[in-house]
Amino acid sequence: MSTILIVEDEQPIRSMVGFALGRAGYELAEAADAEQAYAEIDRQRPQLILMDWMLPGINGLELVRRLQRDCNTQDIPIIMLTARTEETDKINGFRAGIDDFISKPFSPAELVARIQAVLRRTQNAQPTDVLEFEELILDSRSHRVTARGEELEFGPTEYRLLKFFMQHPDRVYSREQLLNNAWGRNVYVEERTVDVHILRLRKSLAPHGLDHYIQTVRGAGYRFSPNP
Repeated sequence: MSTILIVEDEQPIRSMVGFALGRAGYELAEAADAEQAYAEIDRQRPQLILMDWMLPGINGLELVRRLQRDCNTQDIPIIMLTARTEETDKINGFRAGIDDFISKPFSPAELVARIQAVLRRTQNAQPTDVLEFEELILDSRSHRVTARGEELEFGPTEYRLLKFFMQHPDRVYSREQLLNNAWGRNVYVEERTVDVHILRLRKSLAPHGLDHYIQTVRGAGYRFSPNP
């Protein structure tokens, strides 16, 4: 049974969410602020976090950033609960590492549906030796990538980027997050360097009609998805 952590300072909302998730078969952990959230994560790692934007003390967006910088929590999917509807707020959220938004007020049915969708995407991340999306195959055992049956040549950085993308499909990553995962946290590289390697990656995929897999999300970063 999946455990969902809700970080929300309003008790009535936590109660409503708990009732809806319980009926859907999920376990609920609750926190009213960042300190309680860390305590709950240490006690039992959740499969997903529902995060309120307007928390007391450290707000939800800053808490997301901190969780994303921690290698122990950066892969936990996060859905932001917010009354904010401006495009800039959503862009800032995706840059921070949020997987989805739910606008307040929301229905229990929508909440459960969005949780299920995010969990499907993130739990389908493939840690296996062979990653395959339609006609693009990456075999980490032989360090080979093939597209439509033809082997592709990649530099080491493009290979690491592609492997990371294929392990985490349909999720937006900022340049900073891609740097941390493909280059490492102790390597200093300008963020715009990511754009150069993304361009090279697309050029390698283009002759096989697969360059659309690497998608630009305006103002937020990049996403790997076989779906346009």
